[in-house]
Amino acid sequence: MPAASRSPLGGDDVPTAAVGFHTTHWTVLIAAQQERTSDGEALAKLCSSYWHPVYAFIRRTGASPHEAEDLTQEFFYRILQRDWLADVHPAGGKFRSYVLVCVKNFLSNERDKVMAQRRGGGRNPLPLERQDAETRYLFEPPDPLTPEVVFERRWVYQMLERTLEALRQEYARTNRLDWFEDLQGFLPGGREVASRPELAQKRGVSANAIDVAIHRLRQRFGVLLRAMVAETVASEQEVDDEIRHLMSVLSG
Repeated sequence: MPAASRSPLGGDDVPTAAVGFHTTHWTVLIAAQQERTSDGEALAKLCSSYWHPVYAFIRRTGASPHEAEDLTQEFFYRILQRDWLADVHPAGGKFRSYVLVCVKNFLSNERDKVMAQRRGGGRNPLPLERQDAETRYLFEPPDPLTPEVVFERRWVYQMLERTLEALRQEYARTNRLDWFEDLQGFLPGGREVASRPELAQKRGVSANAIDVAIHRLRQRFGVLLRAMVAETVASEQEVDDEIRHLMSVLSG
């Protein structure tokens, strides 16, 4: 394990080495396919991480909020039942693309059916908060974006949110959560609630110490984001291309 360096904020920094390229979303799917996960906990956690993009995609195809919730539940129910894992291959490519193809195929089949029972056929495998999903969906720009673009944007937002939460937990574990709350506005997309001089005065440190703290926060955010992206591709060589693509989705 890399040696921890001393932080200008006090306490030890979390080592900045990236998470090893061992467990990815593909290995979770393959383990489920081969029935090596008896309780399906890892698969359920994986599904719950990405239901917002799926919900947004289904909504943009014309489904009402209730229909989109039902279809999203049914979609993940099929995956949790391992119905669609037969074709999962170790060299699966981008997990993002795999999910999008799966949900497209699912909709083309389901649109011609009448569900025997509403609310996802009585099956609610994931604790979806419909109001939260609809609120997030309504934040999308009013332009006539394609369902695919909405899916990818929501995918990026979900990735950034997960990275931010992981970073928050790291700071909490090292008793620096108050620092995180003060500095998170300096991360990409954040809103600065106080200037650097104001934070220096509040914390009783030099302006240079604040600059160093912001630099380390941003650096760690980048490391964690890269690790998150690495979980969604089949090889480490694809990580940079996927990050560039996701950033282009945001800028586009």
